Amino acid sequence: MLLTSSSVARATIGQMFTALDGILAKAADHAETQKIEQSVLLNARLYPDMFPLVRQVQIASDIAARGLARLAGEDPLSMPDEETSFCELQARVAKAKALLQGLSAEAIDADPDADITFPVGPQTMTMKRQAYFLNFILPNVYFHVATAYDILRHSGVPLGKRDYLAVPA
Repeated sequence: MLLTSSSVARATIGQMFTALDGILAKAADHAETQKIEQSVLLNARLYPDMFPLVRQVQIASDIAARGLARLAGEDPLSMPDEETSFCELQARVAKAKALLQGLSAEAIDADPDADITFPVGPQTMTMKRQAYFLNFILPNVYFHVATAYDILRHSGVPLGKRDYLAVPA
């Protein structure tokens, strides 16, 4: 089997989105059973200079959805950052996951050595397409999903490695 950017994206980012959905569901249940306002967990962060949980989820979904859309030659998906509940965050993740599944594999995999220029904050960056996928999109998705997991675990949500890996019990 030939590994392509599209096949790796669908497998790995799909797995991360499945994990993120499950982690958010467990967090919602934990908040309800422990009588914790969702906003407390949504705004939790590991350190004062780090983004809160809600922003970690937004970034993970944005990096994947926008990055892969760029690779497919499509306009990047715009999702306003307005989520105020776990349900809304789960809907955002589902929207990003659906976009990933709907993109053309051929377009994502086209010309891996061509340059792609993309925004990074107020600046732009140029990389080879395959490097953009392997060295920018994937590490960012993993980082922000892991950070979301860490914030919730640190906040007392009963999560384990299986939740992060999205492995059935």
